[in-house]
Amino acid sequence: MSLHNIRLEVMQLLERKIDSFMEEFLIPVEKIWQPTDLLPNSNNENFLEEVKELREISKDLPYDFWVTLVGDTITEEALPTYESWLMNVEGVNAEEKENGWNKWIRHWTGEENRHGDVLNKYLYLSGRVNMREIEQTTQHLINDGFDIGTSNDPYKNFVYTSFQELATFVSHNRVALIAKKYGEKKLFKMCNLIAGDEMRHHLAYSEFVNQIFKVDPSEMMLAFQYMMKQKITMPALFLRESGDKIGTAFEAFSDSAQRIGVYTASDYVDILQKLNEKWDIGNINGLTAEAEKARDYLMKLPERMRKISERLIIPEEGHIFKWVEPALIR
Repeated sequence: MSLHNIRLEVMQLLERKIDSFMEEFLIPVEKIWQPTDLLPNSNNENFLEEVKELREISKDLPYDFWVTLVGDTITEEALPTYESWLMNVEGVNAEEKENGWNKWIRHWTGEENRHGDVLNKYLYLSGRVNMREIEQTTQHLINDGFDIGTSNDPYKNFVYTSFQELATFVSHNRVALIAKKYGEKKLFKMCNLIAGDEMRHHLAYSEFVNQIFKVDPSEMMLAFQYMMKQKITMPALFLRESGDKIGTAFEAFSDSAQRIGVYTASDYVDILQKLNEKWDIGNINGLTAEAEKARDYLMKLPERMRKISERLIIPEEGHIFKWVEPALIR
């Protein structure tokens, strides 16, 4: 049987468990938080006072924090790209509304959609950013798409989502802690809740991989090695400001995130190590000779990457983004 057909069979096998996955890892609409739960309520008489308080507190947040928060928001708002990409994965039939994987992706998208929504509204109310520049960058990022090197292979895609959901958990959680440090309780709460969503999603996608390891261990190991060899690219890799070329803003955004400790090269290595441990790859049996070599590579990779990450030098001075110029004004 071809690898293509085996992957389809495995996806169909997992599809039978979709309802239980959704019950375990997703939250019904009526029970989950919504953006208006976390923002000043425009129906209240004291709405303007709440907005004024939010704007006053936000003045103390540092420049690199705003760059990171804006970059995170733009990344979240490029959700249409991620949904369309997942709908093209082998075993996901976008034309069949009742297909289990189709159902999972729609509900996952519904949860994710709240993240960009609430962060965008917060940025708008804060008065510390240039919303039109942010909106242009967001539209560019959606227009430009992204290439994460997975093609439509479900195994590679699930490695990517397992890694990326954990990375976004780290990022939003750190942003929340910095906001709390500066006394911004509303932003702390919303980023903390977003981080909680990302952790649930990470647990889901990593469980999909765990299930695949049980039935097709060698091919799953090879897919894991492939993704880590080429390195996990961030969804915002093609980030750019208005008037600039594709991808020209990502490095400066990444530098800002590293300078304030929101997401660093060391975090990348930590996530890889956690995935190795979560999937217990050292104890997986029945591997082909090629998959054994792939496992050896993955087991040694964190230490190698740790040494490289320790040598990285982040510029002390940051790029002045058009998005965040108002944040420089005190």
